[in-house]
Amino acid sequence: MKCVVNVIWDPEAAVYIATSESIPGLVLESGSFDALIEKVRVAVPELLQLNNSKADVIDLTFMAERHCLVSNG
Repeated sequence: MKCVVNVIWDPEAAVYIATSESIPGLVLESGSFDALIEKVRVAVPELLQLNNSKADVIDLTFMAERHCLVSNG
């Protein structure tokens, strides 16, 4: 089973947030990108089991997005 996990940076809260359209219930946050990935790796099998998924192997792709403003002057 292939799943895309979207990761965004929330500058106000200073955390990364992970969500996924293909994994119902996945909403996690962490101040560290690497820690967030580990949280997702632990939570995904449990969430899929709760959603009655029978996948033996889960292929996660993390898509990160972060916006910033840059001044040219």
